[in-house]
Amino acid sequence: MLFNPLQTGSVSLANRILMAPLTRARADAGHMPNALMAEYYSQRASAGLIVTECTMVAENTSAFYAEPGIYNAEQVTAWKQVTEAVHAKGGKIFMQIWHAGRAAVPAFNNGVENVGPSAIAIDSEVHTPNGKIPNAVPRELRLDEIPALVAAYAQGAKNAIAAGFDGVEVHGANGYLIDEFLRDSANQRTDSYGGSIENRARFLFEVLTAVSAAIGSDKVGLRLSPINSYNSMKDSDPLALISYLTTRLNEFNLAYLHVMRSDFFQAQTGDVLTIARANYKGVLIGNMGYNADEAAQAISNSTLDAVAFGTSFLANPDLPARIKEGAALNAPDAATFYTPGAKGYTDYPSLQAA
Repeated sequence: MLFNPLQTGSVSLANRILMAPLTRARADAGHMPNALMAEYYSQRASAGLIVTECTMVAENTSAFYAEPGIYNAEQVTAWKQVTEAVHAKGGKIFMQIWHAGRAAVPAFNNGVENVGPSAIAIDSEVHTPNGKIPNAVPRELRLDEIPALVAAYAQGAKNAIAAGFDGVEVHGANGYLIDEFLRDSANQRTDSYGGSIENRARFLFEVLTAVSAAIGSDKVGLRLSPINSYNSMKDSDPLALISYLTTRLNEFNLAYLHVMRSDFFQAQTGDVLTIARANYKGVLIGNMGYNADEAAQAISNSTLDAVAFGTSFLANPDLPARIKEGAALNAPDAATFYTPGAKGYTDYPSLQAA
């Protein structure tokens, strides 16, 4: 089942083994994609679909210091080397478009303040080149600022298509701006963007509407993480949240919905995928901790349509071939996940090189 083709919106995938978005912090100064990134992604072109690392839709919103951007013409041009390299090997690639929200680090952004739905900081420290510092308290967004943020996502999507991407994945997960609006631990607004689930979801649906209008909804995916507590996120009723979202999402002709099924830190639990499958009528992708056998079973029993693999794809550029042959997997080196250069990035051996 993993090797059956799949139609996701306007894009035909050769298999159902997808590469999940993984922040690798290898971009050049100015959040510029580069040749090393092109090599990394093209090595993994045998994925049914590659989803890039989170990519900034607005200047001065960096959370990782060396992540890429898609907010200016130079970045669009630089990304073309990535998309051309992936397409030359027959691969398909979506860009994950992203605003860090309260997770942006002013020290990485020329001192520009971070923003969020409410003035509530992430309850942890952030790693910087000069050591750990507390996360900054964000400035609560004014109502009149929200339309410009929606427009930034739409422009980022247009820029991604101009750079040669097959589509975009809207990042609605892991405690960044859209997720901050969705979940009530970070959103304590009392206006039309806060309070009820319907109000908290307003920003997400405005973004999806704008991005869909910009490039066509059949080139748009969405990632959600309703129970992941990364970036000190929680919700008082995550199952009600995912139920509402997955019902409303049927109003869009999205390429897919990508759901993270669990919590990195086990602070919250709940079967979000069963709810998503029951409500959502489109292509459903699962993510977090799947091995090949579990993924194949989930697709076989129609629990999911595809599975996105994270660190196993990071360490195994030829993951589909290894799964097909039942070969051993390279172990990922966590010490090099975010460090500069090729080590732990483009030097994992393929089966042919092993």
